Amino acid sequence: MANHKSSIKRIRQADKKKLHNRYYAKTARNAVRKLRITADKTVATEMLPKISAMLDKLAKRNIIHKNKASNLKSKLAVYVNKLA
Repeated sequence: MANHKSSIKRIRQADKKKLHNRYYAKTARNAVRKLRITADKTVATEMLPKISAMLDKLAKRNIIHKNKASNLKSKLAVYVNKLA
């Protein structure tokens, strides 16, 4: 266990931030999954900009890597364009 007050506080803050980041990363993953199982093009077209913005925001805050966000966005765009 940490001995300094500041390190104890830092541990508390890190745990709180980790929980917060985990929530948003999981929410984004679920949104991506939801888009991938969507078969209707109009619904998928409406969902794509929202999910792209969500991924960009996560990448900006270093919750996910920026390349991962762009790879996901690219693959989702290809998927949506392939829908009939």
